Amino acid sequence: MKKDIVILIAEDDTGHFQLIKKNLWLTCVDSDIVQFKNGQEVLDFLFKTDTELCFEDTKQYILLLDIRMPKVDGLEVLRKIKEDEKLRRIPVILLTTTGETNMIKQCYELGCSFYIIKPVNYDHFMEAVQNLGAFFSLEGMRLPFIKNG
Repeated sequence: MKKDIVILIAEDDTGHFQLIKKNLWLTCVDSDIVQFKNGQEVLDFLFKTDTELCFEDTKQYILLLDIRMPKVDGLEVLRKIKEDEKLRRIPVILLTTTGETNMIKQCYELGCSFYIIKPVNYDHFMEAVQNLGAFFSLEGMRLPFIKNG
């Protein structure tokens, strides 16, 4: 994966975040990784309402998003991103324990790029994230990354 792509991870479970980060790095993903502990933090970053850390127009982003998040849930975060002219091209990958068919359908209708159900089994969870990292690391991988500016 290109170094200039920043991986945003919206995950309120610190243990899950650490596993995701570790397993992405194990697959040679060397991008910057930023954690958000709730949906409001993601929105503050993307819509530049956080004065310390905010979306930079010169960078490319991909968002790994959990649905069940404090303050603002992942579904609302996805909706707001896809409604915004500038942000809608950011790839959003749902990485969540929610496997309800209606929820999956709704996320795709809102514009998510992929929907991955987090396996409950630790080894399967690690394998799923490593597979995601391997996908990110593919030479010539082309997702519709947003390049602003």
